Amino acid sequence: MSYYATTAMPFPDQPLLRGDASADVCVIGAGFTGLGAALSLALRSVSVIVLEAGRVGAGASGLNGGQVHTGQRRDQVWLEKTVGRDDALALWKLAEDARRHLQAIIAGHAIACDLKPGMIHARHRPDGEAADAVHIEHMAKVYGCEALALIAPEDLSHELGTQVYHGGVIDRDGAHLHPLNLARGMAQAAMVAGAVIHEQTRALDWRREGGRIVVQTTCGQVSCDQLILSGDGSLNRMARRVRARVIPINNFILTTAPLGERAEAIIRSDAAVADSRFVVNYFRKTPDGRLLFGGGENYRPGFPSDLAGFVRRHMLKVYPQLSDVPIDHAWGATLGITMNRVPFVGEVAPAVRVASGYSGQGVMLAPYVGKLLAEAVLGEPGGVELLSRLPTPPFPGGRLLRWPLTVAGLAWHALRDRL
Repeated sequence: MSYYATTAMPFPDQPLLRGDASADVCVIGAGFTGLGAALSLALRSVSVIVLEAGRVGAGASGLNGGQVHTGQRRDQVWLEKTVGRDDALALWKLAEDARRHLQAIIAGHAIACDLKPGMIHARHRPDGEAADAVHIEHMAKVYGCEALALIAPEDLSHELGTQVYHGGVIDRDGAHLHPLNLARGMAQAAMVAGAVIHEQTRALDWRREGGRIVVQTTCGQVSCDQLILSGDGSLNRMARRVRARVIPINNFILTTAPLGERAEAIIRSDAAVADSRFVVNYFRKTPDGRLLFGGGENYRPGFPSDLAGFVRRHMLKVYPQLSDVPIDHAWGATLGITMNRVPFVGEVAPAVRVASGYSGQGVMLAPYVGKLLAEAVLGEPGGVELLSRLPTPPFPGGRLLRWPLTVAGLAWHALRDRL
């Protein structure tokens, strides 16, 4: 069981869908995107039903590292080269709007999710300070971002309590939080506004019937005018165009036992940390003084048999001094990635919209993308149209070779981390 599940606020079970139901909009998935859409729609008096195969936040939304990164998953220079300066500027504004939207949801609905400021990007290789300085200057000059600053290697070592990194960048606009509490708080706010959530109700497929969209589930069906698909790495069956562009991967996290006085010498500012590896190590302290550490991933169905040991090996490379500390929780989550690591968002069929493949950027982006999908439903498609212009090409290899070729490529990049 995850640390989040053992420390989450109470949330009542929501009933299964039984028989037939009808709504203006049906949303598949009670994660950050689906809940963001449902909340926005309900606040505008649109009838909305959310179908969730498990429980609210049971997928990656409630199991991730809880890190709130600013910007898009790809940096602004890459976006400028890929989509042009105008769209890159618009995407930065969208990301900043998403960050403020997240803060507004938490404050406006009094969601107790342990939001804390600060995000540190740590370099795992030497000689990257000059490139970081150019990036900071570019972000300030072109985008007006004044939240970034260099950290010298010796200062970072003191801050983190480890000698394995070579300096980095502090992002004062980044943050971290308890993601399951955020999901449950968003769900509660959506239900108060009038949304209906059915848990343990797996959507199987959808079809058009009599001028409406009918979503078939394991225990009934929902008739609706508009459909939003937001299951990220679990969407393949419901959105066939997603299969080629979004691939699920598994990522793993642990929490130690409380560290006591030793916690004071680890991440002294209480920021979140992510390093520069292709398979990122990311970590932070919990409010009760544990180290929450994410490291390692796999690309096949199923998790390692010894999850705690699998992640602990990564943790001890960063914090060997914690070799005697028990591991109290270890868990895995399945998330969706795209080939270019930008989300796949858009209208995949008339009145059917999808958001998937956040590639690790979902805590900050997904609630706002849900709001944008809701706006598109109501005839305000600007934000969705901007995101739909992001290139999300299919993974190479076609239906038969796509998966083995992708796994080989991911494994090669992971190997380079160790060289």
